[in-house]
Amino acid sequence: MTTDIQNKSNENGRQTKRERLLEIVHVIREHDMIRNFIRQKNPREIRLGFEELGPTFIKIGQILSTRPDLVSPAYIREFSYLQDNVQIDPYRTVQQSFKKQTGKEISEVFAKFDKEPFASASIGQTHRALLKDGTSVVVKIQHPKVQELVETDMSLFKKAVDILKIGPEIGVIDPEDILNEIRNALFTEINTEIEIKNGQEFYELNNNDGIITVPRTYADLSAQKILVTSYMPGRSIKYYIQEPYSKDERIAKQQKNERKKVAEALVKNFVKQVFEDNFFHADPHPGNILFKRFDHEDIKEQNHIIQFQRKVRGKKTTLTAQDDDLPDYRVTYLDFGMMGRLTPNIVDGIIQIILALNTKDTRTIGQAILSICNRTGKVDQEKFFEELGIFLQPYMQMGLGQIDLPSLLFEVISLCRNNNLQAKSEITLLVKSFASLEGIIAELDPEMEMMDVARPFAKEYLIEHFSWKKQLEDSALDVAQSVRALSKIPLKIEQLINLFTTGQTKINITLRGQETLFVNFSRIVDRLVSAIILAALILGSSLLVQGSSEHPAIYRLGVAGYIISFIVIVLMILNSLWIRFKHKK
Repeated sequence: MTTDIQNKSNENGRQTKRERLLEIVHVIREHDMIRNFIRQKNPREIRLGFEELGPTFIKIGQILSTRPDLVSPAYIREFSYLQDNVQIDPYRTVQQSFKKQTGKEISEVFAKFDKEPFASASIGQTHRALLKDGTSVVVKIQHPKVQELVETDMSLFKKAVDILKIGPEIGVIDPEDILNEIRNALFTEINTEIEIKNGQEFYELNNNDGIITVPRTYADLSAQKILVTSYMPGRSIKYYIQEPYSKDERIAKQQKNERKKVAEALVKNFVKQVFEDNFFHADPHPGNILFKRFDHEDIKEQNHIIQFQRKVRGKKTTLTAQDDDLPDYRVTYLDFGMMGRLTPNIVDGIIQIILALNTKDTRTIGQAILSICNRTGKVDQEKFFEELGIFLQPYMQMGLGQIDLPSLLFEVISLCRNNNLQAKSEITLLVKSFASLEGIIAELDPEMEMMDVARPFAKEYLIEHFSWKKQLEDSALDVAQSVRALSKIPLKIEQLINLFTTGQTKINITLRGQETLFVNFSRIVDRLVSAIILAALILGSSLLVQGSSEHPAIYRLGVAGYIISFIVIVLMILNSLWIRFKHKK
């Protein structure tokens, strides 16, 4: 977002919208964004356009990177490189924003506050500070004109969607649904109060889960556009991954073992987030995961800190780790603006898929996929199972490490969409998170397969949620129904014989795609009847015209028949062309 755009937000609404619209149109034309996006080509041009247009479009790109059902894997990869191009707000603006949001001066809350931010993004910028008790914190302050700009952009998008409603349908994707999802995500992003709640919950569930640490959120010092969290030392885990191995074989082996342990800790914690907490970090890219190595004194202090209560599966439990239980490094999660939450039914469906993948039975896998999808129309399950079996056959012989997960997901979701199935948004968000983390794990430990780690958790989950009492009750009910049905078998056989002997037997045959066949047949009959009626009308009009030399009224009636026939024929041709155009689109 440029300073010019920010300044425009100060002007009256009509002028701001007009100038913003011209800005958007100019950038869209410059990067040919509409044609590229529809054809899913040149993702770099789309990314550059989003960066030039500012925070709203940057967030849209980040949202689309979580939707493999809407964009291709190439777009998802490119959107992961989205960069914020913003100018830093001066310290006076920061002071004004803080006072407006909290009602206090910065000096009243902090003993020290760095005037220069150490990071700046499209939504806000982050400063280091010290609380009065000496605690080191970071303060994220939203840029003052972000909300106005987002509201202007969303207003323009709403008008664009209203115009699209007038035009032809563009497929199974509903623009209004997409607009609502983007609006909700954007206003969630700029409302820091939601991130505060997410951060507090994630802290209670995951802080000091082994080597995993989470910054503490100071809700009493935060506000709608202000976020204060504890300072967490470290740098992006990508730098740790890029560190070369030592030439000394013994040290290199130790480095590899350490990376294996870091990878295992990340996977186990993520699986815990999904199966136990049902609340997971939805954007675990390297920029949101820090790695920090401590010296001996620091790590003793760190290990001492973990001896306090935290929530596990909704209940508080006390950690009793000793000073030497953990290694001298920590991995820290940051940024809780994008989080995922799962219902028990969705978790059960995910577990069924994991276990079904182990069986390599396409029908079992298909049934599990159906349980986590919404049906957008009539679903031919047998057709879906057949197509899924053909699609999965090459993957059955591969290890997970050989599979490109984002591409696999995109193709599976496309297959579902072609069969009137739509994966639930929670699932696409989860798999996107899984794929992001899988990229980090593959760098840390290429031999680890995340599914091998997840499978024991799935089995444990099933065991914990297995109720012998319920199973016995269900089995007893099934046995009772079977015994009751068994006594009726002779009567059923007698009825069947009577049907055969009286000639009342009927065989119902269902053809695949019969609905489409009947619809097409009905259209042919309708057109044939219309053609016969038109032919009769034209013929009758011709007779009236030829035999009406002395009767002007009859002549006009014949001409009217010609005109009506011509209009109907033109409308039929236009309708046929319109249908072909829609199918081609």
